[in-house]
Amino acid sequence: MNSFVHKTLVVELQAGDADRFPVLAHLSYDPSDPFAVTFVFSHDGRVLARWQLDREMVADGLARSVGTGDVRLRPESRGVGRELRMEFLGEARADGGRHHAVVFAWAETVGDFLHETHRLVPPGREEVRVDDFLADVLAGS
Repeated sequence: MNSFVHKTLVVELQAGDADRFPVLAHLSYDPSDPFAVTFVFSHDGRVLARWQLDREMVADGLARSVGTGDVRLRPESRGVGRELRMEFLGEARADGGRHHAVVFAWAETVGDFLHETHRLVPPGREEVRVDDFLADVLAGS
């Protein structure tokens, strides 16, 4: 049995109001952190950003707008396909603003990835080992 789920896909990074550029997105899921999925965005071999998102939030974002903080997700229709619009707010810039990125992924592909994570750890069956976590925190790990 595969203990991890990983998928690499081409997504589009929005620059300005309309231009989009292809970048790679590496989606991963580790059942030892059952509530999180990781998105790593890269281009020309360079990591552009790494975000850990709540798995349920990503699933909800395929159906409706979610998020009020640094990450906001919502479904959008484009031509014949549905997309997941992901908006990320990053660290402060020197001018007082914040770094900001908008990424579009095919909703069906993200849904397929989530389906694989649900086969590994069904929603509602996630286990959190609080004692192990506290032991790591107290040990300084």
